[in-house]
Amino acid sequence: MATVFRNPVLPGCYPDPSICRAGDDYYLVNSTFEYFPGLPVFHSRDLIHWRQIGHVLSRPSQLPLQGVRCSGGLYAPTIRFWQGTFYVVCTLVDGKTRSGNFIVTASDPAGPWSEPIWLENAPGYDPSLFFDEDGRAWYTGNRLVTPANYEGHTEIWLQELDLSTMRLVGEPHVIWDGALKGAIWSEAPHLYKVGGQYYLLTAEGGTAHHHAVSVARSDSITGPYQGNPGNPILTHRHLGLDYPIVGAGHADLVETRNGEWWMVLLAMRPYGGYFYNLGRETFLVPVRWEDGWPVVSPGSGRVEFTYPAPNLPEHRWPAQAACDHFESPELAFCWNFLRTPEETFWNLQARPGYLRLYLRPQRLSEVANPSFVGRRQQHIHFLAQTALEFAPRNENECAGLALIQNSDFYFCFVVTLRDTLRVQLVRRARGIEEILAEYPVVPGRIYLRVEAHEQDYNFYVACRPDDWQPVAERVDGRILSTPVAGGFVGACIAMYASSNGQPSTNYADFDWFEYSGLEAV
Repeated sequence: MATVFRNPVLPGCYPDPSICRAGDDYYLVNSTFEYFPGLPVFHSRDLIHWRQIGHVLSRPSQLPLQGVRCSGGLYAPTIRFWQGTFYVVCTLVDGKTRSGNFIVTASDPAGPWSEPIWLENAPGYDPSLFFDEDGRAWYTGNRLVTPANYEGHTEIWLQELDLSTMRLVGEPHVIWDGALKGAIWSEAPHLYKVGGQYYLLTAEGGTAHHHAVSVARSDSITGPYQGNPGNPILTHRHLGLDYPIVGAGHADLVETRNGEWWMVLLAMRPYGGYFYNLGRETFLVPVRWEDGWPVVSPGSGRVEFTYPAPNLPEHRWPAQAACDHFESPELAFCWNFLRTPEETFWNLQARPGYLRLYLRPQRLSEVANPSFVGRRQQHIHFLAQTALEFAPRNENECAGLALIQNSDFYFCFVVTLRDTLRVQLVRRARGIEEILAEYPVVPGRIYLRVEAHEQDYNFYVACRPDDWQPVAERVDGRILSTPVAGGFVGACIAMYASSNGQPSTNYADFDWFEYSGLEAV
C-alpha cells in the first residue's frame, strides 16, 4: 500500500475535475474547451493512480466545435453514477451550430456514450446533477444575476430533472450567490447529502489567483442555505504570488467505501515568475467532517504537494510508454485535435508504423481545424522529439512540431523550403509572427527535438540519430503561459503540417513521437 502520494495527481491541462465512485472504482472527467475528442475519462481504484479509459465525446456527431473560439467549447463537466448508469452533464460555450447545457449517459464509462440531450431553459454554465434518496434527480447550474448588482455577479440555481424525459420540470429555485460580500463568479455548484443535510459546494472569485471554495448547507434541497462561517473553506489567494501552488478552486467531493472523504480540485503551479504553461491541473486533498462542516486539508488548510495516501489498496496501472511508434490502429487517448475534424487528415494505415498527416490550407493562426495531432505539456522540465520524413514541394508547405497556447501564441518548429531545405523556428506572439532561427537540413529523415527547463525552451535538429544540432536555445517560453496568452487552457505539443492557405496533395510521415518529463536541473 502506498504511504504517500504527490500532487498534482493529473499534471498538465486537466482543469475543472469532477469525480464519482461506482463500487470500488473512481471515475474523473475534465474540461477540454476547443479540443477534440472532448472530456477525457480517467479511472482509478486508489484515487492516486489514474489511467485514461476514453473520452465522453469521441464522435463528431456529439461535439460541434467547428469555428469555436480559443478557450470556448466544453466547460466544467460533472460525472455522476446512479442505479447502474453514468451521467455527464456539461456546457458547450460559443458553439456556432449549437450551444448550451447537455446530458450524455453510458452504462460503461469507457463508452460508448449517448448522443447529447440538450436541455431547454437551462441558462448558464457549470451544470451538475444530484440524485436524492427518494429517487428524484436535480440539476444545478450558475447564471448571471439579472439585473446584476456588479460585474461578475452570478447565482446558483436548482431545478428538478425528469430522468424519463431528460427535461427540467417544476420551478427553478435560486439557492446561492456567493459566500463573501460582493463575491464574483459563484459557480461550479455540486450538491451532496451528508448526515441528513444538503451541502452545496461552490467556487467563487474567478478561476485565477483569487479562486476559492465555499460551502453552505440546508435541511431542504431547495434551501434556504446557510453558509459556513469559516468560508472560504479553501483558497490560496492570501499566500502571495510566489507561492508554489495558486488558484485553488473548482472542487468536487467523493466518499470512499470506508468512509474517508477526498476532494479533487484545480490549481496551478507557476514557474519562472508568475507564469504557468501547464494550465490548471488536478489536485487531490483530504477532507474531514467536524461540527457538520467539511474541513479541507486538516492541519494546514492549504493544498500540499504531498499527503498520506488514502486508506485504499494501492492499484497501479501499467506504465505508459514514453514513445508512441504509431503501431496501433487508432490514436492513443493522449492525442487531441484542434476542434472537431472536418475531414480525415491523419492516417495510421497508409504506411504501417507511421502517422501520416496530410497538408491542408488551415493554419494554427486561424480558428480552424488544422492538421494537428497534439498532447498536453505535463512537466515543467520535459523532452519532446520526433522523426519525420517530409519533402516540401514549395515555400508554403511545412511540417514538424508545434507548441501552442492559442492561435495568437505559439512556436512552430518545422521543415520547410526556402530556396533550400531547412528547419525553421517561428514564434507567434500577440498575433505577430517572427522567424527566430533557421538551420539547413538535407532531404530524408529529419529528427526534431524540444527540451525545456522551466521557461527556457531549446530546439534541436538532426539528420542522423542523436547528432543533435542547436537551432535556438534558451528561448523564452512564457508566451505559452496563461497569464501571457490568456484563456483557460495549458500548452500543447503537436505534430503539425500545413500548406498555409494553398491547396496541396502532399503529406508528412511521422515515425514516432516521444515525450517524457525530465529531472530539474
